[in-house]
Amino acid sequence: MRLHHLILPLLAAPLLTACVNDGATYEIDGTREHVLSLIREQPYFWDSKVELFMVVSRMPACMRRHSLGPGTAKTRVEVYQVPSGAFIIKAGKRLYATETQTCESFVKMDSEPVEGMGKLMGIFRAKNGELVFVKEEVPGPADAEE
Repeated sequence: MRLHHLILPLLAAPLLTACVNDGATYEIDGTREHVLSLIREQPYFWDSKVELFMVVSRMPACMRRHSLGPGTAKTRVEVYQVPSGAFIIKAGKRLYATETQTCESFVKMDSEPVEGMGKLMGIFRAKNGELVFVKEEVPGPADAEE
């Protein structure tokens, strides 16, 4: 076997590993059965764009995957919950409304709701190159007194 047959795959390996294909999950009720999961897929290593998808799941009743459109590996996705229990997803400047009763409703919004975005539950973001969900810290009774 010639040397270049061995070296070529080794040189190509770093290019293939530059692709992003990962996800992170927000456990709504602290359980794995009721979640919002963000998935990032970068089909081509030479393209800085990633496709973003939100998986809305309340098992065993429903689970659906919805497109958030294009972004980058550094796009932050914020999750808000409104009093009705529905969620507002903010991906960059785009807004979407979704729910976990049927997991089917996923609507692009033209602007922020008049009644507000609701409570920030947390943010999906890149941390050391890895996608993570950073839960919004809720002040406890001791924190509220200070």
